[in-house]
Formats: sequence, C-alpha cells, structure tokens
Amino acid sequence: MVAQLSKRVESLEGRPTAKGASAEIAPESTTAFAEAERQPVAQTVQSTSGAPPSGEHGATDFLQGTTLNLMLDGYYGYNFNAPVGRVNLLRAYDVSSNSFSLNQATVVLERAPDVSVGRRFGARVDLQYGQATETVQGSASNELRPQTYRPIFQAYGTYIAPVGSGLTIDFGKWASSLGVEGNYNKDQINYSRSYFFNFLPFYHMGIRASYNLTSKVNLTYWLVNGAQQTEDFNGFKSQAFIFTLKPTSTVSWNVNYYFGQEQRDVVAVLNPGLPTEPTQPGLPTTPITPTPNGREHIFDSYLTWNATPKLALVGEADYVVNRVFSNSAPGHVTGGAAYARYQLRPKFALAGRAEYLSDRGGLFSGTTQALKETTITAEYKVTDGLISRWEWRRDFSNQPFFLTSDPGLLKKEQNTATVGLIWWWGGKQGSW
Repeated sequence: MVAQLSKRVESLEGRPTAKGASAEIAPESTTAFAEAERQPVAQTVQSTSGAPPSGEHGATDFLQGTTLNLMLDGYYGYNFNAPVGRVNLLRAYDVSSNSFSLNQATVVLERAPDVSVGRRFGARVDLQYGQATETVQGSASNELRPQTYRPIFQAYGTYIAPVGSGLTIDFGKWASSLGVEGNYNKDQINYSRSYFFNFLPFYHMGIRASYNLTSKVNLTYWLVNGAQQTEDFNGFKSQAFIFTLKPTSTVSWNVNYYFGQEQRDVVAVLNPGLPTEPTQPGLPTTPITPTPNGREHIFDSYLTWNATPKLALVGEADYVVNRVFSNSAPGHVTGGAAYARYQLRPKFALAGRAEYLSDRGGLFSGTTQALKETTITAEYKVTDGLISRWEWRRDFSNQPFFLTSDPGLLKKEQNTATVGLIWWWGGKQGSW
C-alpha cells in the first residue's frame, strides 16, 4: 500500500516513480488510497503488515489485562455509652466513637491470568492505609515486625498450570477466606463487621493451590506460616482444606477446615531500629521455654443463597478450639451469624445481621461470656462508585463488658449509630 501511495503521489505531482516500480496504478489501489485518507498512518501500516511496528506492542501487552483500582472508605459513628477514650469494643473497623474517621484508603493493582489469550500467570498487590490497617495488620501479637508489612494487605503471584481443567497456584500473602465477610466495604452486606470477621484470620502468607474437581466443586489447599504471620514466629506450617460447592447458579456453599500451631516460640521484640545481634531489627533470637506446642482447629462453613434477584440470604457457622500446650485446657469459640439483604429500589437496599458467639475461656474477648449483636443497615447508592450506609447496631453480653463514661464501670450492652461513605473506581469488575 505504501508503494501504491507513493506512485499515486508521484503521478499526481508529475514525478517519476521509484526504480523498479510500475507507474500504473491498479484499480483496487484507488479504494485503498481513499481508506488511507480516513485512517491514521499507524492503523494503515498495522492493517497491511498484520502486526504493529516493532517496539510498539510491548507497552500494549503490559497494560492488557491490568487494572488499577482505588477505594476510599470513611465514617462517623456514635456510641451511646459515651465510652472512655471513645472506643467501640469488639469492633474490627468502626472502632471510634464521636469521630470523623478514615477507615480505609486502598490501591489495588492486578493483572489476572487469562488462559483464553495464552496468559497463564498474573499478580496482585493491595496497598491499604487507615484505621482498618491497624486492625488487620498492626498486631504485634501476630507479627514479628508488623511495621515492615503493614501497608501490604495482599501481594501474590499466580500461575495456572496446564493440568486437567487448570491448577491455579498462588504464592505470597492473601486475604483469608475463612468467614463470609471480607475486607472491602463496597462488597459487604453491612458496614460494620461481625464478631467472627474480627476473630477469624485476616490473611495468610504461603502457597495455595486450587482445582475444580467438577464444574460444581472446587478444592483449595493452603500451606502457610499461620494466621496473620507474614513472617513465621514458630516454624510450624499451618494447613487448610477449602471446599467450595455451587449446586445451582444461585447457591454457593463453603466448607473450610484450618489447623496449625498459633503460639510463638520466640520472645517478642518490637523493632528497636538497631539490631542487637547480627540480624535484622525486630527479629528475636530468644526462645520461649517451655515451647508452646498446642494446636488450633477452625471449622468454618457459610452458605449464600440468592433467593430472588432482589433477596440474598447468608448463613455462617463456626467452631474453634485452641490449646497453648498440647495438654492444657482448651479455649472454645462457637456460634454463627445470619444475614439478609433486600433491594427495595435500584438505589436503595435494606440489610440485617444477627449473630451469636460463645467465648469459653476468653479466646476471642479475653473473658468467658456469651456475645450477641444485631445490626440493621440501610444502603443508598448515590451514583456508580459511591454508596452511603446508615447503620444501627446493638452489642450485648451476659457479662458486664462494654465501656462507659465512668472508668471501671462496665455495662452489658453498647448501642451505636454509624454513617459510612464508600467511593471506588478502576477497571476491576465485581468483588475485589
């Protein structure tokens, strides 16, 4: 086409054609010239050569399938106990009362695998800042050096091995799938999180493999450092078997079993800035004796049923037992939660949650008690990528546990009202 265009220009200008080229223009070249006038030159060259010019496809390939996503989540809540320090007890994210609060500021960069286009590998990084980060990743009881990894909520690479229907293998740090609730508020039924979200693991570091046994049954296996352990603090690797069943298009059922040792075998040393021995700051070298060798077992199951296009029902049940030493008395957490969400109008929905948690031995709250909570949430979608949630929640116990305005005076209940605003945008579709 370039040669034909050159001949056409030369014939119009009365100049001789290039050596070896014919001065005669084929009839079809007139049409090609007219099309060339309507297209950018790069488009014309690509369409005739069958491939982009050398060096141009690299940037296109890099961006193809890559999404950059951002979320901003803030709230104002009020606790009617007027607690000392404005602290809402047993809350995972909405921890502050009578305060404008930044719950999360999140950046998610992802390039997911796509076998249909021949791309078997991918990666994902979630950076998170705000109050939720302190809850999820700020605990020195679980991390040797929490400040080192605090902003990194997830960071893992994926490879889909050509085995059967495809064996998906991830390595890195990922959000736990124990418990039905997740990290990103835009994908949740309520604004506040349940007791079981607060109690069950938030994330894991290790390797996992997932395989579709049938079109309706998926099996996932984990081998990880432990619960909330980016760096292992006892050398014992925990494991999990995750079964996901989808008997129909409207029903999804997860049955999960997780087990491992979740007690330290070294003395905690917060990062002092300078190493005391030839090691990185914050890595302890003093063992705990006798070494705890008790195990934790988590049985977790939840079922989601989209009963109608407007009504979603969810149920969750959990049983957890933990021993510090193999011969010590166990602590138990048992209970469950029920959820319902109804889309009244295209922009307005109502949701509710009721929950019961029996904490024998104080494994969750530090006190043996029976905890209950009920939550009602109204959601209004302002526009695509912006929703508001208005929530009333009541927590109550069979023991005086919740803070009041008088130091040392505890109540059996706390009532809170919360307004949350959630913005998000980016190329990733569906749940994050």
